Amino acid sequence: MTITRKTDLLREALREGREIDALRIAKSFRMLGDFKVAVQRGWDAYQNPRFARSLGRDPDRLVKQGIEAVRSLYPV
Repeated sequence: MTITRKTDLLREALREGREIDALRIAKSFRMLGDFKVAVQRGWDAYQNPRFARSLGRDPDRLVKQGIEAVRSLYPV
């Protein structure tokens, strides 16, 4: 039986260009440090862009920032 860690799945998603999947995985991590807000806001904006817009935020920009944060934390 092979045990796959979430970080391995996240890095695999990034390598394969599945950035949204990587963001989905990362949003559940506790130890994101200074990147925590960017990752969580990015995922929330992806899930509910209308709400982000209602707060005066650009959902596409938030998602992009979240993905950049994930890439900074977990380089491939």
